[in-house]
Amino acid sequence: MGPRNSVQKWLKFASILILLALMVGLKCLPYDFWGNRAYAKQTQYFDAPASFNRLAVMVSSAVVNIRTVKTIKGGGPVFREFQRDPRGKEGPFKEFFERFFGDEMQKEFKQPSLGSGFIIDRAGYVVTNNHVIEDADQIKVKLKDESEFNAAIVGRDPNTDIALLKIESSENFATVKLGDSDALQVGQWVVAIGSPFGLEQTVTAGIVSAKGRVIGSGPYDDFIQTDASINPGNSGGPLLNLQGEVVGINTAIVASGQGIGFAIPINLARDIIVALRDEGEVTRGWLGVAIQDLSPEMAEYYNIESKKGVFVADVFEGDPADQAGIQPKDIVLAVNGEKIKTSRQLTGIVAKIPVNDSAKIKILRNGTEKTVYVKIAKRPEERLAGRGRSPEQTDEFGIRVSNLTPEITQQFDIDESVGAIVTQVERGGKGDGADVRVGDIIKEINRQAVKDTAEYKSLLRAIEPGEAVNLFIRRKNAGFVVVKLVK
Repeated sequence: MGPRNSVQKWLKFASILILLALMVGLKCLPYDFWGNRAYAKQTQYFDAPASFNRLAVMVSSAVVNIRTVKTIKGGGPVFREFQRDPRGKEGPFKEFFERFFGDEMQKEFKQPSLGSGFIIDRAGYVVTNNHVIEDADQIKVKLKDESEFNAAIVGRDPNTDIALLKIESSENFATVKLGDSDALQVGQWVVAIGSPFGLEQTVTAGIVSAKGRVIGSGPYDDFIQTDASINPGNSGGPLLNLQGEVVGINTAIVASGQGIGFAIPINLARDIIVALRDEGEVTRGWLGVAIQDLSPEMAEYYNIESKKGVFVADVFEGDPADQAGIQPKDIVLAVNGEKIKTSRQLTGIVAKIPVNDSAKIKILRNGTEKTVYVKIAKRPEERLAGRGRSPEQTDEFGIRVSNLTPEITQQFDIDESVGAIVTQVERGGKGDGADVRVGDIIKEINRQAVKDTAEYKSLLRAIEPGEAVNLFIRRKNAGFVVVKLVK
């Protein structure tokens, strides 16, 4: 073998060794050439199932189609729409229809509706949404094998839109397993099964888009947002993880937002389902206060460094909080040792406290922490709090205020007797720029109480030009707000 062949042989051997070394070295590197983590470290997070068929087959026997019939009186939907004005009140055409259609107006009409549900017990207990079966005269449950059964309402909870039905049969039914919605991660695959538009056993897949969504549907909003297609008729059907476990109850869609759906977390629904089965209703704890989140401005106004807590806007006379000595403008900091950050959190914690139990509540009042013990009562179905002309006064902020006379309170539909109400805000003025609104009730200026327009004007006069003016305001449908101005 000549020298040239030997050199070529060694070059080839060296090249192979270098290539192997590079391959091993690159495999060990946590980052690729561009500074990103190597794909070998990431693929486990992006794995998608090749098919959802096995999951669909596994649970489909326990997913049901729900058909209801409601009796509607008064001429059906077309007649009713013409009888009402846009606000839902009696419209100008009511007399016309009564005169020309007579008895037709009194006839009853059957209105069908569709929804979905899932069986959680072999005895035939079915979970669905309350709005699917509310006011229904007849409820039928249809299984995948086309068998159909009558169903009765065991219990329902409008506050969370959950209902429990019982199939009227002695058969043993297929069931689904309930999972753990707290373990869900954003970006995780989920599957929805239901009857959108009446198309039974429709399977759609997507991911968890977000958790803890509040969409204004009730006091206990805590929705899972998903992009798995959910449409009318899906309501009450299951949202499943890839193990075939129910992690949510498909409930709501955004009419103008395609591809956005919401589901009730199954961990929120568990105790409610048990209560509906055992008691037929859900009993929740009640403090008897109107509350709102603590805004940064309000936290600064009350010198709350942590900026955490919930503001007590009102206390209902004779209810537990009132009896325990809680007052309006108290800040709730903790309940039974658990720190409170939002009004929704406080509502949820109190709701779970058994009726007649004593709750230890830490509050902040005038800069001093206090602890009160409140005997929790049963939450009533509805509890509404009331929520802004004597000669008007004009000030340098472009704001006109009036005393709270009976005529004014009636005009603005409010239930207040103390404060100065804003009746006009000049466009372009300081008040307009700070978002002072007509109907606002000014309760304090720089922590000094405002009883009427005379006191409002007196307090403003005492403030030097260039000094801050903090208006503590009660705003209808918004609670209390703080508006900052400079004189």
